[in-house]
Amino acid sequence: MLPKVNQMLYYQIASSDEEEAAIEYKSRIADEQEDGLLIEVPISEKSGRYKRLFLGDELSVYFVSEDGIKNYFDSHVLGFKEDGVVKLIKIRRPELDRITKVQRRSFLRVSAELEIAVKMSSNIRFVCETDDVGGGGISFICDGKWQIAPEQVLECWLLVPFKNGTIEHAFFRGEVVRVVQLESGRKQAMIKYVSINDSERQKVIRYCFEKQLEYRNR
Repeated sequence: MLPKVNQMLYYQIASSDEEEAAIEYKSRIADEQEDGLLIEVPISEKSGRYKRLFLGDELSVYFVSEDGIKNYFDSHVLGFKEDGVVKLIKIRRPELDRITKVQRRSFLRVSAELEIAVKMSSNIRFVCETDDVGGGGISFICDGKWQIAPEQVLECWLLVPFKNGTIEHAFFRGEVVRVVQLESGRKQAMIKYVSINDSERQKVIRYCFEKQLEYRNR
């Protein structure tokens, strides 16, 4: 079951501040697009105050079905849209198979174009750029000639630049969750980590928090 227009979403926003990350907000779905949901500005369930969202904010979301069951999914902010005097927030639409009955604490994810080297099982290697990165997985956009398919396991080396000027590489093995054929002829691949050391994951999470702060300071 997918969330529908006019349905209420309830969610928490990923943050390095545990108290802030525990606050629950709600928003109504105002409209939908092919790749996203347009939601109203979130309001705190407890204080009644509105919350400003930023590009790349990672959300742990649930909605309640007609039979009273909570359905959980992870999402993040893709952009914003002005609808007359109302400002709407575009978040990534969940895939049906990514909606669960159990809450999964989402890792912070941000939009980012980082260089990534990919090795396929047949020893084919190529370099491309990410679309977004996070502590739980990434997505990248590559040439359409590469034969990438769901459930395929890739070895990846992600170039991670930090605010202080240092550059690190984060190595991981990732499973292809979904592949989208883009109008440009290129492919977008969504990857979840299946093998990554904590030290490597922390590099990615640190980068995400630095980018989040950068978005908020603009």
